[in-house]
Amino acid sequence: MKFEKLEIKKEKFDINLKFYFFLKYLVKAKLTDKQAKNIFEIYSLTKTANFKLMMLEKVSSIFGSSKTGLQSQSFLIDIFDIVETENDNELFIFSLKLYMIKDLLLQEAKTKDLLDVAKLDNLDPLSLKYDKVTLFSPYSTRVSGALLSLMFFERLENEETNFISKDAEEFVKKLAFSAKSLKQQGLEPNQIFMLMFSESVNQSITSDSGSNYEDRILSVLLKIGMDSSKIKKIHDSDDSLTEFDFFFELNGKTYGIGAKRTLRERYKQFIKTAQMSSIDVMIEITLGLDLTEDKAKAIRQHGVYLFVSDEVYQMNTSLQKIEGIFSTKSLTMEVLLKLTHDI
Repeated sequence: MKFEKLEIKKEKFDINLKFYFFLKYLVKAKLTDKQAKNIFEIYSLTKTANFKLMMLEKVSSIFGSSKTGLQSQSFLIDIFDIVETENDNELFIFSLKLYMIKDLLLQEAKTKDLLDVAKLDNLDPLSLKYDKVTLFSPYSTRVSGALLSLMFFERLENEETNFISKDAEEFVKKLAFSAKSLKQQGLEPNQIFMLMFSESVNQSITSDSGSNYEDRILSVLLKIGMDSSKIKKIHDSDDSLTEFDFFFELNGKTYGIGAKRTLRERYKQFIKTAQMSSIDVMIEITLGLDLTEDKAKAIRQHGVYLFVSDEVYQMNTSLQKIEGIFSTKSLTMEVLLKLTHDI
């Protein structure tokens, strides 16, 4: 099967490149509502080639001489360096309007994620259910953002305004008119806006499944009575390659805990450290998703204790038969103290 050669016309490429550049530099300029309003007012008074000249004259008074203001001025001047025609003026104002709407869409994209995160109060911090919510969190916001952007531009194209307040209806009507006009010139507003919007979404969220897991373990340790001031994060004194996420002392015995959602091959380093370290009790806390019976036995043969998520522990009867492997629900002060009896 032979594909027809793909080719983007220069005019189409140029208008979409300018649109993306405008959006990106408006984001960098970090305009306030008042500054954006000033620009809209200047445009309403000119709407001709004089708009560029007027903006360049007014840019210093709009943004001021503070460090932030001078940076914003610089980005706006870079924008107007490539504004050449009245069509460019229209494209810039269209970009500015979308920039003003961006934060509303971003907040809406986060809403579903916030609703999901609210469920965490009722979940065990070391459970698979809890982990699934935190793991999906950044993806949920990205997907919501992409779908919201798509729906927004579909409604613009269809001139639907019933999804906003009455006060904003006229604003969106004009935005829809500009979208249609610019699309006839080759602009692809949704696709290019989504480039900028997805970058804003990514900056506003963090995929925190790794450090988040440590925070969750810490919350359990504090809940069972550990003193946070006595918990440290250290490298083993005898094996500097191994880092204990939690190190503390109980009843004169030292404890080192490694926190890994999944073990992969990292458990081998912990085994090596167990052979060298002078720490009294070594513990690995993991979800247990990739914990096989062979891995579990290898870890236990070297005196390292294992705590795995309760769901995995209950499903895997072979783990229940191995001494020194526990459900995370058994992570209590009483159990930690009993571990020293085997020393």
